[in-house]
Amino acid sequence: MGSSCSNHLGIPPGNGPNAVGCTDFMMDHTAEGTFFRLYYPCQEMESAGKPDWVPYKEYFNGLADFMKMNRALSERIFNYLFGSFKIPAYLDAPFKSNEKCPVIIFSHGLGAFRTLYSAICAEMASQGFIVASVEHRDQSASATYYFCEKPESERSNASLTKSSGATQQNLVKEWMYYRALQHGESEFPLRNKQVKQRADECILALDKLTEINSGISVQNVLETHFDWSTLKNSMDLCRIAVMGHSFGGATVIEALCKEVKFKCGVALDSWMTPLDDEIFPRVKQPIFFINSEKFQWAGNISRMKKLDSAVIQRKMITIRGTVHQSFPDFTFLTSNWIGKLMKLKGEIDPELAIDLCNKATLAFLQRHLGLEKNFNQWDPLINGEDENLIPGTNVNLLQSAI
Repeated sequence: MGSSCSNHLGIPPGNGPNAVGCTDFMMDHTAEGTFFRLYYPCQEMESAGKPDWVPYKEYFNGLADFMKMNRALSERIFNYLFGSFKIPAYLDAPFKSNEKCPVIIFSHGLGAFRTLYSAICAEMASQGFIVASVEHRDQSASATYYFCEKPESERSNASLTKSSGATQQNLVKEWMYYRALQHGESEFPLRNKQVKQRADECILALDKLTEINSGISVQNVLETHFDWSTLKNSMDLCRIAVMGHSFGGATVIEALCKEVKFKCGVALDSWMTPLDDEIFPRVKQPIFFINSEKFQWAGNISRMKKLDSAVIQRKMITIRGTVHQSFPDFTFLTSNWIGKLMKLKGEIDPELAIDLCNKATLAFLQRHLGLEKNFNQWDPLINGEDENLIPGTNVNLLQSAI
């Protein structure tokens, strides 16, 4: 989509034994359907292209709205900074795995969208997971889209003769942008409504993957070259986790409460405000909170602590030198001074931070999904045993805040 100002920057590829493919899935075409990017182990395909990190300029417009910037100016800036970056995965490459894959549903943060966590998602796929990174339609994404059917008068004659329902030539793309809080509007009612929708969208994505795994024919509205029938019997649906960042971390907890098929959750620098306290005792699955050093505060941590349990594993670590944006891909794509100016980078090397996050996550997933892998080599990280980790939190919790 443009030319980047820096050639040495880029999203780190997965470290696991599998090459990684990715493709997009939308079904049905309406705003009530599901929309996700799928990352999966694939055949090595040097000939296959790698997708743009930001697929359409409308996402730049959405980021501008979210950041309260002028669209025309920011589109030029974003295109210059980020326009040429690719995701470290082969687009529509054939699925390939020697065993059934455990599944992760990933939920993005406020003002983000499905492609912005590709370093984490590609790492999980390289280690043998199938990962669906959901794009939420609750107006918390910077931008997303769906399709509306064209009026009969605008449809092509060729398509009118078909009875196969909505095909892309009968549809028109509709963009949905971030909805800012109105002046004087209370935050909790909006965010609580959104987090419930987000959890439902994670469950809907899982339902679609379950259909695909069973061999049911699905109609992907997006015209990709990926053969979805190759995913029949590819997934280990007894081993499913939910993962997310910030608002996506809150979504993890809401989704665990709503759907017992999620066996555990990983919440990255969770923003707990959207959640209703009454759901905390109803969450029965293990949860791993991985926090940044600079984002958290006593009130937020104290709500995480309400999920502490004597019988269910609830773990928390903090990565030293990290900021809230150390988890999305932006942190790898800006020079040091721009990154720090825009609070996209912390004091720690971003690749070291994401490596610690990913290894700790893999160890936790092995423990709670019962995987027969070697991820338990990183078990000490779950307890914060590393010079770059803090067990628990760096936040001083006053008794009055608990």
